Amino acid sequence: MITYEFLQNYWWMLISLLGGLLVFLLFVQGGNSMIFLAGKTEEERQVIVNSTGRKWEFTFTTLVTFGGAFYASFPLFYSTSFSGAYYVWMLILVTFVLQAVSYEFQNKAGNLLGKNTFRAFLTLNGCLGPLLIGTAVGTFFTGSGFTVNKEAAGNSLQPVISQWISGFHGLEAVANPFNVEFGLMVMFLTMCLGALYLINNIDDDKLNSSLRGRLGFVFLCFLVCLVFVLVHLVTMPGFAVDSTGHVFIEKAKYLHNFLQMPVVLALFLVGAVLLVCGVVLTLLRKGFRRGIWFSAPGTVMVVMALFMIAGYNGTSYYPSTADLQSSLTLANSCSSEFTLRVMSIVSLIIPFVLAYIVYAWRKMDLRSLTRKELAETDHKY
Repeated sequence: MITYEFLQNYWWMLISLLGGLLVFLLFVQGGNSMIFLAGKTEEERQVIVNSTGRKWEFTFTTLVTFGGAFYASFPLFYSTSFSGAYYVWMLILVTFVLQAVSYEFQNKAGNLLGKNTFRAFLTLNGCLGPLLIGTAVGTFFTGSGFTVNKEAAGNSLQPVISQWISGFHGLEAVANPFNVEFGLMVMFLTMCLGALYLINNIDDDKLNSSLRGRLGFVFLCFLVCLVFVLVHLVTMPGFAVDSTGHVFIEKAKYLHNFLQMPVVLALFLVGAVLLVCGVVLTLLRKGFRRGIWFSAPGTVMVVMALFMIAGYNGTSYYPSTADLQSSLTLANSCSSEFTLRVMSIVSLIIPFVLAYIVYAWRKMDLRSLTRKELAETDHKY
């Protein structure tokens, strides 16, 4: 029998999957961060932009789908975070708007700013977008300053359920070292994925050699951030929830979640191995170009595991540092049972959507992108 609790857990699994897919698809942002780092000539920069330009819609669509799924399944999180921490979310939105505008207008007639200005916007989105998203996700473990009063929904004069305590509206997250470490980890991860994708997608020995050089440096930065994040994560106190819904602080909660959910721990470890193998094989084997196909599923698995330890096993996935009992859990922030049931039926079309994405991706990548092909086509970014 499908219970209300099962539906809550099912939709958190889908949120975790979408989160993993989104982080993987942020390779577009990571690739754009390489425009000036790896691209030394106009031709090389143009090839990089056109390589990522073929995929940016996938990332943007997944970002919107992730937000929409969160809104439909856990609306209280959406209303609390997106209305309270709106400075952070607005900055993320602005960077993605800059990305869309840059792709479309850098080669338009009458461009007074010049190509490199729009490419600088793409680079800004490539670094700042993942950094801000990672910092925001870090608050799933450290908490944010808000209060929730569901009884206010019946107040016709002021029906405000969630209130943000800080006037910085989300920007205060950077005051917590863990959040910043988490953001930097995501940023360097996407840079690794971007370099791996470009190496796989572009057939150019000189550019690929430059990309491999940059990959080694950003991978080292990623490993340093990953170690800091994992050490903090398994030693920091977490926000546990008992059977009555009471929230309390538990020492080493996220370590306990890993140990008490061995499947999630295995998912994390296998994903981490795949992620590292994709990078290491690319760095050690000069002719190896398929590292992205190891690191991509590894990234999805690692991110899924992190979302699962944040929400499963009696854990508050969006803790409140202002009022512990206002913390959001799967049970107190989800949609009605009817809504979750109906959406669960709709979610059955997800495999068909993914199959279409794979088909479209394969059609676009039948041949590696070359300078010659780019010179002969009229469709350029």
